[in-house]
Formats: sequence, C-alpha cells, structure tokens
Amino acid sequence: MNSNLFYALQSNYQASKALKKVYAMKMMIMQNQRAWLMQIPRALRGGVVAAAVLLLSGCVTVPDAIKGTSPTPQDDLVRVMNAPQLYVGQESRFGGRVVGIRNEANRTRLEIASMPLDSAARPRLDSPSEGRFIAYVNHFLEPVDFQNRLVTVVGPITGTEQGAIGDRPYRYVVVDAQGYKRWNVVQRVVNPYGPGPGPWGWHGRYGWGPGWGFGGWYGPAEIETFVTE
Repeated sequence: MNSNLFYALQSNYQASKALKKVYAMKMMIMQNQRAWLMQIPRALRGGVVAAAVLLLSGCVTVPDAIKGTSPTPQDDLVRVMNAPQLYVGQESRFGGRVVGIRNEANRTRLEIASMPLDSAARPRLDSPSEGRFIAYVNHFLEPVDFQNRLVTVVGPITGTEQGAIGDRPYRYVVVDAQGYKRWNVVQRVVNPYGPGPGPWGWHGRYGWGPGWGFGGWYGPAEIETFVTE
C-alpha cells in the first residue's frame, strides 16, 4: 500500500476514534444532566429551566436614553390615571405603541397606547394596553419613523389633557419626554429540540458531529417575536 495513503487512512481512523470519545463524553454528561433534572419535582422543573435561561442571558439594563434620574420612576399608568394630580412633577417611565403623532411649532406630540414594560424598559408584546397617555418631545420627530412603532419615554408628569378616542371623551396623562427610545420588533424561527443528540454540523473545536443539548428538532418550527434595540 502507498505509504501516503496508509498514513492518511491512519490519521482518519485516529480522528474518528477521537470524535467517538468526545461524543461518548457528551452523551455521558447529558445523561447525568437528565438524571439531575429528573430528581427535581415536576412542578419545579419549569422554574429551574427558566432561571437557568435568565442566568445565561446575562444582565439586562435600561438604555441610557431612558434611564432618567430617579432610581424608581413612576411606571404604573393605571395608578397615575386614577389620581394624576398626586404625581405631577414626579419622573415617570412609560412605553407602548405610537397611535398618533402631530408636529407642532416647537415640539412633537405623541399619543401612545401604553403597555407594561419589562426589566429593560421595553414594551411587553404579550400584554394588552393599559390606557393612553401623551408625551411631548421638545423637537421635531418624523411621523413616518414613529407612527405605529414601539417607544419608551422618560420624564416628569405635567398633568392631564382632555381629548377623545373616537367619539368617547378621554383624559390623557401628559409627560414631558426628556428622553425616549424607539424599539424594533424582530421575528426569528425557533426549532424546538427534543431528547437526544442535536443535529449534525460543525461544533467549534469538537469538529464535525452531533450537536449538544437536548438534541434533535422536535415538532414544527415556531416564530418567536421579540423587542430589541
């Protein structure tokens, strides 16, 4: 046999053995993980997994543009709407979807359908509107860039303003927006995984082989929608 061919076959054989060892090690670790998870009461497993995901995702912070000056700005619009006079002058942070925008001489008026905010001050897509408020931004905003977009504003509550939604009279809480953030809504395809090794592919230093985790695609792909900068 040609010596070059012999050494090539030997190298491939050694590489194959190494990959098999790595794969066996992965499977052993995964089995230990499953055994550990099975020891947790069923009612608590979801919470454990969710907590792990949060830890892995890292710290979530509020963007500088909407941090404001208060460590605890008012963020409960319903509470403020019930007694707005008690909150005049207090810093607030509200967000939601822009349903109306009007450019005035020296400022822009935003009518916003409020939504609860998450820990990063992003509007939560899975929540219904809590009501509406008015935010005045002290410069020009291009209506095309803001109409129907998600925003978060921060600034003092200045009072209320009478208006209407359709034919229904409505009293809006008014905010002097000293900072604002426009958000993007992004969608991505999520392939759910079931038990077993993941799909084959290139996996960093481990080379070509089965993926790592709770393995293989399981069920139809899903569309995940989330808010990002």
